[in-house]
Amino acid sequence: MTVSAAPPSPRPTTPPTPPESPVAIPLEIADSPRARRTGLLGRSGVSGALLLTPARGVHTVRMRFAIDVAYLDRGWRVLSVRTMRPGRIGLPRPRARHVIEAEAGAMARWGVRRGALIVVRDAGSREE
Repeated sequence: MTVSAAPPSPRPTTPPTPPESPVAIPLEIADSPRARRTGLLGRSGVSGALLLTPARGVHTVRMRFAIDVAYLDRGWRVLSVRTMRPGRIGLPRPRARHVIEAEAGAMARWGVRRGALIVVRDAGSREE
């Protein structure tokens, strides 16, 4: 699976800007209770990102590295992005339905920010 982030919709008073190119990101999906509970625990890093679904919050207790966390609503729009150091417990986001975890700094490199729309596709699919 891959994930890409589209820029947030501009406000009506903002002049239109050219759309940013989507970025393909390798994505693991944790959609079972066991996979969500384990998450990135026990790893020394992650290439790409981990999608926890359904999920409203995360923690970094017993993690070995800092992570970026993107909270998504049911329409796959980014509600917020936070960087969490190891040993932290994040507050759940009531409107969140999915969470994407990646190494610290990755979300900024990928352009994932509040308001961005996340698109998840099978790695073999093509956009026509």
